[in-house]
Amino acid sequence: MQWKPILRRDFLLTSAGTLLALPGWRGLPWTRPADVRRAGVKKRLVIMFTPNGMVRDGFWPETEGPEFEMDGVLRPLEPLRSKTLVVKGICNKIRGDGDNHMRGMSCLLTGNELFPGNIQGGSDTPAGWAKGISIDQEIKNYLQSQEDTRTRFGSLEFGVLVQNEANPWTRMVYAGPNQPVAPISDPYRMYDKLHGATRNREQLRQVLDLVRDDFDGVPARNDANEMLRTHRQYVEAMQQDIDLALQQSGPLVPIQLPANVPLVNDRMPDIAQMQIDLLVNGFVNDLNRIATLQFTQSVGEPKMRWLEVSEGHHQLSHEPDENADAQDKLRRINTWYCEQLAYLARKLEAIPEPATGGTMLDNTLIVWTNELGHGNSHTLNNLPMVLVGGGFGFEMGRYTRVDRVSTTRLWLAIAHAMGHSLDYFGLAELCQDGPLIL
Repeated sequence: MQWKPILRRDFLLTSAGTLLALPGWRGLPWTRPADVRRAGVKKRLVIMFTPNGMVRDGFWPETEGPEFEMDGVLRPLEPLRSKTLVVKGICNKIRGDGDNHMRGMSCLLTGNELFPGNIQGGSDTPAGWAKGISIDQEIKNYLQSQEDTRTRFGSLEFGVLVQNEANPWTRMVYAGPNQPVAPISDPYRMYDKLHGATRNREQLRQVLDLVRDDFDGVPARNDANEMLRTHRQYVEAMQQDIDLALQQSGPLVPIQLPANVPLVNDRMPDIAQMQIDLLVNGFVNDLNRIATLQFTQSVGEPKMRWLEVSEGHHQLSHEPDENADAQDKLRRINTWYCEQLAYLARKLEAIPEPATGGTMLDNTLIVWTNELGHGNSHTLNNLPMVLVGGGFGFEMGRYTRVDRVSTTRLWLAIAHAMGHSLDYFGLAELCQDGPLIL
């Protein structure tokens, strides 16, 4: 990654340089220390999306309760069994315009219908964007409204090979009705978003060192001594503020990313790891409490050649269940996705949080989900729902079945677990039985 150096002559000739003569520059956002979060529990939420439905054979356990099977797709989570909750019976009950891939993606987290539009999918009616806010943004807004839970970004939206196309198949996060939020799929862009301010402070500190030396080298003149002394005092004061900001930033140290990784299909494992590392780094630095991690998109077609799968994922998901070769490849694909979830959880589990006596995973809930229950039928029933983490009041370490419960009731329960006591979320009629009790 390249940063353009700041030359001291450029600095002095710009409007930024004139700040040295103005007492009002102090306290500008880029000179202030990072806000140090209060000690205590910091509840965090991650929603991880993978596309094209789930295999029936090899994912769902047979045994309810804590002794559920994890010998297939869920095997990577076995070391985290006590912090894993698998729920069958969650359904996306949103209907209206659009096909199931579109509603499965853009209605998944919003619990609301799609606007009429001109985007045609499948054999159903065309549609537009979702009519409501997504649950991650709803909870983010709640946390950002309070001083003790407010963070720099509130939420961060990570993508892994999400197509550079804006349509209901590629967007699951919504800031409000008709307001899709695009994930950042370039790890280097995300890195710059997280750590650009720190880098700018470091560069500015170097420039100020040179400016101070220049002041010291100016020959003494009686008519200018007072002005030079005043300017030098401003430089020193600005340096002190920046030093304090860098010191109080604490763990705000940029992580190391591998250089020059292209955003191409065959580098998907590297891109995924980079994005997960950045996601954890954001939590470590308390830059956000909410994150989404979106692998490709609805109808996503990565070819996972590193798994010896040459066909596209979406193509394979349309194969009949009787096609044993296709089902084996789909199990490999979904097991790989589960490995990414396990990697994220292990990273969080390895970070202690002394204020609570546990780990970062103990204070984080990760939800792994999908836009479809099963690929070749395009069903919106029995969406794969795997919760990993501290639980926030949910009984973890088990597999359980519920009876065709709307996604909106699950999101309502998670909002309550995060401290946001909504009466309903999404379509009110789908929340009449209140938050789902797990």
